[in-house]
Amino acid sequence: MRLGLTKEGKMWLGVLLVLLLCSSLEGQENSFTINSVHMVILPKQEVQNGENLTLQCIVDISTTSHVRPQHQLLFYKNDEQFYNVSSMKSTESYFIPQARVHNAGIYKCTVILNNKVKTTSEYEVMVRGVSSPRVTLDKKEAIEGGVVIVNCSVPNEKAPVHFIVEKVELDKKAIKQKREKNSQHQNFVTLDFTVEEQDRLIYFLCQASIVSGRHVETSATTRSELVTVRESFSNPQFHVHPEGVIIEGDQLHIKCSIQVTPMVQAFPEIIIQRDKTIVGHSKQGNKATYSVMATMKENGNYTCKVETSQISKVSSIVVNITELFPKPKLESSATHLDEDDSLNLWCSVPHTVDFAIQKGDMNVSQAQNFTKIVSKWDSGNYTCIAGLGKVIKKSNEVLITVCEMLSRPRIFYDFKSEVIKGQTIEVHCQSINGTTPISYHLLKASNIVENYTVGSNEPAVFKDNPTEDTEYQCLADNCHSSPAVISEPLVVKVIAPVVEVKLAILNNKQVESGDDLVLRCFVNNASGPITYKFYREEDVRPFHVKISNETQVMWYKSPAGTEQGGQYYCTASNRANAAKNIPQSNLLTVKVFLAPWKKGVIAVVVIAVIIAILAVGARYYFWKKAKAKQMPVEMSRPAAPLLTSNNEKMPGSSTEANRPYGYDEDIGNHETNPVKEKKEPLTLDVEYTEVEVNSLEPHEGLGKKGTETVYSEIRKANPELTLTRQTGAQLLGLLERS
Repeated sequence: MRLGLTKEGKMWLGVLLVLLLCSSLEGQENSFTINSVHMVILPKQEVQNGENLTLQCIVDISTTSHVRPQHQLLFYKNDEQFYNVSSMKSTESYFIPQARVHNAGIYKCTVILNNKVKTTSEYEVMVRGVSSPRVTLDKKEAIEGGVVIVNCSVPNEKAPVHFIVEKVELDKKAIKQKREKNSQHQNFVTLDFTVEEQDRLIYFLCQASIVSGRHVETSATTRSELVTVRESFSNPQFHVHPEGVIIEGDQLHIKCSIQVTPMVQAFPEIIIQRDKTIVGHSKQGNKATYSVMATMKENGNYTCKVETSQISKVSSIVVNITELFPKPKLESSATHLDEDDSLNLWCSVPHTVDFAIQKGDMNVSQAQNFTKIVSKWDSGNYTCIAGLGKVIKKSNEVLITVCEMLSRPRIFYDFKSEVIKGQTIEVHCQSINGTTPISYHLLKASNIVENYTVGSNEPAVFKDNPTEDTEYQCLADNCHSSPAVISEPLVVKVIAPVVEVKLAILNNKQVESGDDLVLRCFVNNASGPITYKFYREEDVRPFHVKISNETQVMWYKSPAGTEQGGQYYCTASNRANAAKNIPQSNLLTVKVFLAPWKKGVIAVVVIAVIIAILAVGARYYFWKKAKAKQMPVEMSRPAAPLLTSNNEKMPGSSTEANRPYGYDEDIGNHETNPVKEKKEPLTLDVEYTEVEVNSLEPHEGLGKKGTETVYSEIRKANPELTLTRQTGAQLLGLLERS
């Protein structure tokens, strides 16, 4: 029981100790702060190239601990870390021995303590100057035209570096050649310098420049060792024979020689020039020669050039030659002659010499003078040759032109068929014979319109666009003294196509029937023959075709009837018009009306017909009337008086009682039949018929008889007469419309 309590007590005691320890540890945690951090540049921020440089980073830290905490220091140049160190000291340094241009830049340092960071401000370090370059040469002795290789370097610097290398002659101390080169990846350059012919003792200077920030730092100039230059060959020398006075005809010898250095592997080229003409040269050996018989043209300045790829040396001499006799002079009586004229040539030299006159390379005379009647074959260049011993001299050239008279020019043009108006033609003029050049003039209607000059006997070609029949002539002229020659006339027939066609009527567009209808189809100034075609608008084929040379044609219709009325047009074309492009005239409307006398005849005929019809109707009517007279006679009976003398009905008598025997109601009294009245026309024939009837007086007996006159009105329509009147009215309407 006690043991268990003891173990439990120990456990609680351990827990208590742990808690006390944690509380103790928490109470013992240190506090710190970075008060400041700065950098010191020793000896100063601007130093000379080669001086030592020290960068110090100084940190001020405050802490509750008795021991300084460990911190980390980082060094930066141009924002790039180049050094770091962990330290418990307040100052850490970075040492740069013999500072160079590439050590210049913007520096700073940063302190890191646990999670706290602090950085200094930026400090610019400048390194002035560049270390002196080193110059080395591949040789100390060179030959003219050789090459010296120069190496210039700055071993302690970093690229890029700009080098300037100069070649200097010792005696003159003048810069003979200067070269510059940038080395982007190395701190040295290698350059080749050619040794020139004037070089004797030379050396080289080298200077280096490096860009540092906004500044350019330059080194001191370093001098190389001396280089001794030896000649590859000597200056050329002339040797002329004969010495002294040289006369024309002597043999002239000119030699140019040099001395060559044994070290030279190949001989230079030697060239002898008279003025700018090469007269002798040699690529092998140490001399070149020129040999010739002395003449006046060998006078002049002679130059000897000795050349290699790099070296050129020159020497000159003047050679004077005495003239044996002067150059001959050729003269002529005239330089331009017509055929069959006389040519006179003479050659003059103030010395006794041999003469020859040549045309080209052919001798035409062995005498001093030459005379000839010339032809065209005598044209050419003439010279005079004068000789004495080996010396031969040639005179000036005299150009003789013998002009052959022109033949009459032929004129023609290139069209085999007729020319259409406005079409371009080519008129050719050609003189088969005659000296060229020939000037041609084209005459159109006796006026010069164009000129052309040809250098041969080929035709001259003129272009023209005739618009009407034209006569051309050609005028030809050359160097001959005679007047210009004119050709035969050339007549060019020009076809003017039909451009516009019109149709017109000679009188009025309204033609009286029986008169002549005349249509006129006319065109502009077109060439004949012209094909005219007349059409009615509704017809495809022409009703009249005529071919004429005139610019108009007529179509006659005599006499014209009303059937000739309508719309007409015409076409016209000639051989200059394309089949698909034939001009068509305007559309012309023609009206044909009846003459007044014809209307009168028709009216008379109509009236005659009406009268005939009326006569027939009247005859029919009287026939009916005669038939109707019989009916009142049958009705007249004594026992039945119908009317009184006053045409009044008898009192007490009825209608039926008073009707005579056989009375026809439709004939006897039409007024009593209203139905029939409605069928009658407005125009009625009214007639009165006298009828005698016997009547008895009322107071008289049957034995006494009396006679009474009765007038009966008869109204009845005649159908034949009505038809006749309607027919006449229609005919009169037709006449009026006509």
